[in-house]
Amino acid sequence: MDDLLKNLNEPQRLAVTTTEGPVLVIAGAGSGKTRAITYRVAYLIGAKRIPPRNILAVTFTNKAAEEMRNRIYKLLGVTELESWIGTFHATCARLLRREADRLGFTRDFAIYDESDQLLLIKHCMKKLSLPEREYNPHAILSRISLAKNKMLFPDAFREKAGDDFEATVGNIYKLYAEALRENNAMDFDDLLCNALLLLLQYPECSEKYRSFFRYVLVDEFQDTNRVQYELVRELAREHHNLCVVGDDDQSIYSWRGANVDNLFDLQKEFPEATVVFLEENYRSTQSILDAANAVIANNSKRKPKKLWTKNDRGKNVMWCSAPDEHSEARRIIGEIRRLRQENPEMGNSDFAVFYRTNAQSRVLEDEFRAAGITYVIVGNVRFYDRKEIKDTLAYLRVLANPADSVSLRRIINVPPRGIGKTTLERVGEFASDRRTALLEALGHASEIPQLRADARQSLLKFHEYISRLIRQKNDLSAADLVREVINTSGYAEMLTQDPSFEAQARIENLAELVSAAAETGEKLNDFSLDAFLQSVSLQSDVDGWDERMDAVTLMTLHMAKGLEFTAVFMAGMEEGLLPHANALLSEKSLEEERRLCYVGITRARKHLVFTSADVRRIRGEIEVNEPSRFLAEIPDELMDAEESVPDSRLVRDEHYQEMPDYEDGFRVGDIIEHSTFGTGVINTVSGSGESAKVGVRFYRDNKQRDIVVKYASLKRR
Repeated sequence: MDDLLKNLNEPQRLAVTTTEGPVLVIAGAGSGKTRAITYRVAYLIGAKRIPPRNILAVTFTNKAAEEMRNRIYKLLGVTELESWIGTFHATCARLLRREADRLGFTRDFAIYDESDQLLLIKHCMKKLSLPEREYNPHAILSRISLAKNKMLFPDAFREKAGDDFEATVGNIYKLYAEALRENNAMDFDDLLCNALLLLLQYPECSEKYRSFFRYVLVDEFQDTNRVQYELVRELAREHHNLCVVGDDDQSIYSWRGANVDNLFDLQKEFPEATVVFLEENYRSTQSILDAANAVIANNSKRKPKKLWTKNDRGKNVMWCSAPDEHSEARRIIGEIRRLRQENPEMGNSDFAVFYRTNAQSRVLEDEFRAAGITYVIVGNVRFYDRKEIKDTLAYLRVLANPADSVSLRRIINVPPRGIGKTTLERVGEFASDRRTALLEALGHASEIPQLRADARQSLLKFHEYISRLIRQKNDLSAADLVREVINTSGYAEMLTQDPSFEAQARIENLAELVSAAAETGEKLNDFSLDAFLQSVSLQSDVDGWDERMDAVTLMTLHMAKGLEFTAVFMAGMEEGLLPHANALLSEKSLEEERRLCYVGITRARKHLVFTSADVRRIRGEIEVNEPSRFLAEIPDELMDAEESVPDSRLVRDEHYQEMPDYEDGFRVGDIIEHSTFGTGVINTVSGSGESAKVGVRFYRDNKQRDIVVKYASLKRR
């Protein structure tokens, strides 16, 4: 065991050998927290002779649990242990398999995954005569999950309902809970809640497990929700030998119930706890750590700590400002090529590009494809392969080609309209018999036998809706058609009902599709639907990237936690993106955005580049964005800033196309015409060339708007 301790620094050694009483390990990014917690378990077993079965070690992912288990086996020189090492859910399931009969379940209860849960939710809605087209099952399931994470059960939920929708969710929740019990089943949230109920309602059960688990260890404690916190507290109540490892500066999952306050509350619960700070970083250069320290120091609610390293100081971090998001992506590509040229040992897999929202990947993917650089999207599918994008494109394909029955079948009941499989089969048979297109057959629904009255009405209504859009398609640009489909098909309404993080990301992806359509029109000087669909078909017909190849990694900042790369690019460092627009009204949310930025910074080993765009197309409109406040929090001496540069100075590729010509040389007082906002007068002029901007007061609504001349197609009057 002495040899084992030699591999640890002094704070790590303290975290490992302080075995008795509560221990709170505040482990900064890259400080070797996994080593500390695995060595602690090995030390308890090898040096203190604690039976492995009396040690509970909990983490958040199966991968982390497996890694912890394997490291401990290797340290102890064994191939197997009778241990309780696993995720919260696996641990609770194991406990409930022994005790579920106390709660009215058999010990072979089923565990329902999300698809099972959705089927059950839909069944409950059907019982209450609630149509899916009005109540989104995903949204309802998300609300119920959030309630369970707060230990808010059906009766209490219904009492607290603030509106009719919440009351309806409460009614579904009650039926859903009853149905789970009838099916002898639990969902993932139930595993946690029922394990806690078991400990709180059955003292003899609580005493049994409190006595059994002499030592409790929890990794990533900043990611725990309230139920998990209460579980840990209850199990450690007898021996008080609780060790939690976490970093308040890396708490970035509040949207799924994680509560950073748990770290602070634990210290209040156990004031006698030994607090150990792991601040020596083994990953990054000191320059990168200084930038991270400078940013996170602006958060008020945190445990003060300062990362340091014995690694080289390294180069300053870099900030590249580009004229627009495509130039930004090309600048990233240029830097990757430059770094690879200067460092021949580096491959594409040494590089990662992080961004705040999934929607940002679209432009990056376009430019990486054009440059011929292999990339891989981690934790998500490529932009044009995402369900909401494919669904919307299917609508557009039906408008462009009414005979496209494949696309029509995809979207006829998306969002749900009460048009089921049987109904569609009968329509298909009718169309086949009449030798007519499926869409045309919908218009003859009243002639189709054996259809329910409500299904017949839904078919006629959908046919009229699609027919109206077909009549309008030649009068609207592709971008306007995308916007029209999203807003009038019910798709946007379906997503806005769902409060989940995933639904918000899908809404942002749809807004990005509007931008893609507008951008394509400007690039091709053809704003038609046909031109856009052809462009998309050419872009998305590249499904053959091999993820085992040497590829640049593209991912959201939330997915980046726990990873590291030699060179990291953080794209979209702008107000409204990072920090996200939704976080600007709340100091608590803003601090989480800052933590997200900190997580991104601390993934980089040697090279860190921030990028931003002066203007960015959002929801189809050009917006002028200020650089992120987080950039201003990094001292000048730590960061080399590079101003916007014209594309001619970027690393170019034969695939790139210049933007169309535009009128320049506007002056204050000029009267101009804008295609969207109408007539206005120029009040301010700034910048030049591709960065030229004008401030225009428009007559129609008397609003002042900043316009980027390059993109606006302004005409003098």
